[in-house]
Amino acid sequence: MTTLYVNSKDAPFPFGVLALAAVSGVEYVFDDEQRHSVELISPMGEVRGVEESIRALADQVSAWGEKSPTEAFLAQAVALSTLTAFAAVTSSIDALDDRLALRTYLSGHEPTVADYAIWGALKRNNVVAGVLKRGAHVHLARWIAHLEGFERVQSALAALTEARSSKNKSAKKAAAASSFALGLPDAAEGKVVTRFPPEPSGYLHIGHAKAAMLNQYFAQMYKGRLIIRFDDTNPSKEKEEFEQSIIEDLALLGVHADLLSHTSDWFAKLYEECVELIKRGKAYADDTEQEQMRCERTERLPSKRRDMTPEETLQKFEEMKTGSVEGQRWCIRAKISYNDDNGALRDPVIYRCNLTPHHRTGSQWKVYPTYDFACPIVDCLEGVTHALRTNEYRDRNPQYHWFLQALGMRDVHVWDFSRIAFIYTLLSKRKLHWFVDQGLVGGWDDPRFPTVRGIRRRGMTVEGLKQFILAQGPSQSQLLLEWDTIWSLNKKVIDPVAPRFWAIMKDNAVKVTIRGAPGVEVKNVPKHKKNSEVGEKKTVYSGEIYVEQEDAVIFEDNEEITLMDWGNAIVRSKETGPNGVITHITMDLHLEGDFKKTEKKITWLTSPTAAHPLVNVVLKDYDYLITKKKLEEEDKVQDFVTPVTEFKVAAWSDANVLDLAKGDIIQFERKGYYILDNISGAKGEETLEFIHIPDGKAAGVASKAEQPVEEEKPAKAKKQPKGTPPCTTDAARPKKEKKAAAAPGSAAPIVDGAAGPVPGAGQPDDLRTVKSDGDIGFDIQVPTGMFAVKPIYGEKAVPLQPGSNMFEVKPIYEH
Repeated sequence: MTTLYVNSKDAPFPFGVLALAAVSGVEYVFDDEQRHSVELISPMGEVRGVEESIRALADQVSAWGEKSPTEAFLAQAVALSTLTAFAAVTSSIDALDDRLALRTYLSGHEPTVADYAIWGALKRNNVVAGVLKRGAHVHLARWIAHLEGFERVQSALAALTEARSSKNKSAKKAAAASSFALGLPDAAEGKVVTRFPPEPSGYLHIGHAKAAMLNQYFAQMYKGRLIIRFDDTNPSKEKEEFEQSIIEDLALLGVHADLLSHTSDWFAKLYEECVELIKRGKAYADDTEQEQMRCERTERLPSKRRDMTPEETLQKFEEMKTGSVEGQRWCIRAKISYNDDNGALRDPVIYRCNLTPHHRTGSQWKVYPTYDFACPIVDCLEGVTHALRTNEYRDRNPQYHWFLQALGMRDVHVWDFSRIAFIYTLLSKRKLHWFVDQGLVGGWDDPRFPTVRGIRRRGMTVEGLKQFILAQGPSQSQLLLEWDTIWSLNKKVIDPVAPRFWAIMKDNAVKVTIRGAPGVEVKNVPKHKKNSEVGEKKTVYSGEIYVEQEDAVIFEDNEEITLMDWGNAIVRSKETGPNGVITHITMDLHLEGDFKKTEKKITWLTSPTAAHPLVNVVLKDYDYLITKKKLEEEDKVQDFVTPVTEFKVAAWSDANVLDLAKGDIIQFERKGYYILDNISGAKGEETLEFIHIPDGKAAGVASKAEQPVEEEKPAKAKKQPKGTPPCTTDAARPKKEKKAAAAPGSAAPIVDGAAGPVPGAGQPDDLRTVKSDGDIGFDIQVPTGMFAVKPIYGEKAVPLQPGSNMFEVKPIYEH
């Protein structure tokens, strides 16, 4: 696991490397006692120093973008961080502002190491702050605000502030607390027993996966045992079919129990322990109505039955056991405290009646223990040494220990960890059930669901999930996580072994005649150029091939391009249909050409023949089910349903994909990673459905239902005189109207999270007519997404003074 160590007291501080680590999901630790410089420790080794660390980090998280311009920015960052001359600083800032005038980022379409290096250098330089205060560098200021607006960057800066203010904090403890190296308290090798207690009332989701994998991790770490125990104490919700699905889900995660048990195995013993608790005067029967009981607990008032004698309580408990009408009115409550500050200790219910037949014990029992009562007792009875659970139960920890102490039983260590939660993601069984009931998903294994089956079907690997969960550490912070980190880790797992194939979109595919090509020829080429162990595939070459429309439209006449896995070819002619779509291209094969000198390297497929057919494939991509990052308790899920969440594109692939099995993960080059989800059709007429696997990049994990973040917020509109017609530009539209205009499904399907112009869609609606020479000459139709503005120097062409390259201006100091 990679860890970045920084000294929070360093001045100037290495902001850039900290921010890159934060957004990439790399662990960072503030160690102020032993380390006096930045240090990056990873399986690749140790790297020290700001520049060296940010480069090594960029290598590990693939944050270079285009290497050539990025290298130049890294060199500029080194120089900028030490500049002190006002003129030199201003000159550098001016250049950056100009660079960002029409760009969101310094290089490419998403942030790279160049952005964080330059941002960090600016933040390290005290002179820069004074220059920016003048407000003259609007593009640079917008870019800085955008980078600092990322949630993970804000968290890192907040953590830095906290580290600086905590002067007495031990750096060693801080470092240990951010990794699992700390281990479990009082754990002895060979004696540790952990347990994972799912309720068999639904399918496991990613939150359960964390708990299950952590329990197994520690059991294996100490060469101990893992118990999978079904918490089947509520027959109204539980079904045997869910038990089977949970066992299968755990197998998908690679979690295997040393012992499988049920809480229902201990019903008789739990009943005895409840009787013992009553006899000791530590429990009583209560028939207070539910609403009144809730009110009394909130107001810290004692129940009117609290002083009932043990004999009376035992009598009521026996009545409850029969399931009679009278017995159903009562419950058993632990006599802990009615006015404790901790609400979990205010006399919780520990037994209640339920006449629903149990899926394992049938009608044998009419009374059932609550989870809070049963869990600590069964943990003790089954030999559990460490009970791992999310810190949402932390208030119940004193209650857990109280039951064991009150009954004179062995205590168990309780070890907390933070609950996992993701943006745009529902983990509530009730809300997930609503989507299933409404037919908005295909079932509990739908790729849009956060269930174990759903994320596995989407292409998440066990190793990727395990790395993500262990990388979280024993953090106690309740964070709303982005999906980028987990998919980035997954990409590192699948990229070295995923075989490479090609797919060509059927829509407006372009036939290409290759002059100089030999007859049909078949060659074996590697499935993975960097890993020969993946095997070989057969590639068919001929004089007739297909390329995609989006590639064809950018070919220039007589341009030399590279046909991947073949060689270079020169574009000689293009034929266009009446709607502007490219219909045919002629190229000359030029195998002597240097592929290093071409800008365009494209995938292609040979035209199908009986001997070498193409295979029909469907490429599927998905959006989040909800449009709000986090639903509050009062939110109704139906108010935040994403209108369109599934996107399908028809394509062709070569026959090599027919060797794949369902669940195989591949890469369609230049499109992304995919998992084979389904094969349909008779032999020779198969259609293969592939699901796109996110790779962690911003575009791939962004909600498609949201408007993209604008590069600059429009200036606040000035108040117009009365009677001014309302503005009808897109910028002035109401937010809801703009969202509806950009709703998914209104344009061509999106693949790989990136939208582009649709070939053949016609001319843009927004056109301006300009003259070729100021106010004279021929008309030019200019497509534009900008607002029409008056020319800076007036409507007429600007006259030039003879012998001068400057515009004539009025002297500033003329009186």
